[in-house]
Amino acid sequence: MDLLQIRSSGKGTGKGFASVMAILIILCFLLPSLSAASTRSGHASFQRSIVDYRPRLNPGYKKIKRSKTKYIIVHTSELGREATLRVVSKGKWVRGGRRCTHGGHTHYVIARNGRTYRIMDKQFIADHAGLSMWDGETKISRVSIGIELVGYHYTPITNAQYRSVGKLIDILQGVYHLDDRAVLTHSQIAYGRPNRWFKKNHRGRKRCAKNFIRSKAGLGPTWPYDPDVRAGRLTADADLAKVFYGRFAQYAQLDEANIISKTNSAWAIAGEDFDSSTTVYKFPDGSVRTGQQIAAAKDWNRIPAKTVILLNQGDHVEELEEDGPVKTISDGITAWSLAGTMYNHETTIYLLPSGHIRKGSMIDDWDDLPAKTKLIIGYEGPYKLSKRQSAYNIAGNKYKDPKTIYYLPSNQLLSGNEVKDFKRLQAGTLVFLPAAM
Repeated sequence: MDLLQIRSSGKGTGKGFASVMAILIILCFLLPSLSAASTRSGHASFQRSIVDYRPRLNPGYKKIKRSKTKYIIVHTSELGREATLRVVSKGKWVRGGRRCTHGGHTHYVIARNGRTYRIMDKQFIADHAGLSMWDGETKISRVSIGIELVGYHYTPITNAQYRSVGKLIDILQGVYHLDDRAVLTHSQIAYGRPNRWFKKNHRGRKRCAKNFIRSKAGLGPTWPYDPDVRAGRLTADADLAKVFYGRFAQYAQLDEANIISKTNSAWAIAGEDFDSSTTVYKFPDGSVRTGQQIAAAKDWNRIPAKTVILLNQGDHVEELEEDGPVKTISDGITAWSLAGTMYNHETTIYLLPSGHIRKGSMIDDWDDLPAKTKLIIGYEGPYKLSKRQSAYNIAGNKYKDPKTIYYLPSNQLLSGNEVKDFKRLQAGTLVFLPAAM
């Protein structure tokens, strides 16, 4: 019914207007209940969609019930989906295959496509916050629920993740009667002991979920200040203070991401893991060293700009060494680890285990690619060999070059210098050439 029509209809206008007003008043009462019913229905549907990962929890993890729940802590996993699920369930391993934890590192994991996994019952304590403090209270793991968002603190959290984490937080807030200020990130609550950057206990031990934008998860503002810094219990971390308590909210900048520069130090990227054996420094010349190796040699002042830092690399260090143009995605090495912001570029080529070829521009997310996918960065093609189109016709004098890639019908990849007899290359072999820069 059009209110403007009723007002201009002349006779009966008063009755018509009264009817409309009555309808509006009824709607004012009905809409909140309809909205609540819709929310309850959405929550129920979301809860049914959660993947039960509890049977995979390490049986060595001792489950203890929490006596109270005061906080919800949001993390970024600093890994891809499969590695995240393995680590939070089974535990962390250090180089050499030695287990250093027994899992139980979170209650929920949310993959980059929004799929949510229940790692352990929310009633139990999860070992997720480590050395932590908030408002004078320590051992935050004992009074909180942990949620891991698959990804890195210097890459964007996906819209699908925000939708899922928003629903999950809303449900948990209802169960434990928590307001929005009870939702914090790991980087807000973690603190560290004195080190080469700080003489006192300090914030900044973790960068975890530094890129979490609360409004996208339907949350109001966080605390306007750090209570432990204000009380003098901890020294502030300048970078995190700007992100969480500055006048204008700042988030991880993708232009610097995990790359060392004049304004992006090892500490700013890796926090307390800067000298870990599982943190890898990939130098501009392609060589790699662990944080532990650099610490042993005391070479911190010799790390050049444009060095890339990769976290949680375990036994995969050698695979990151620049030994040729072809890279391989594995359980602990993602497309982002290898290509960074180039992962979805037109000149990044993915060769899937299925034999399909995808350009980076066709990839929606760096965590969607299966293990054993190979990639080459900065290439164009493919160009197909045929009776009329030889390797020389395609690549010219570069046809034997180590940077010219041949993809055989058998799915074998060879560099130009690895091909023994070009006359025996099968028709249908694909050639990839370095893109003109």
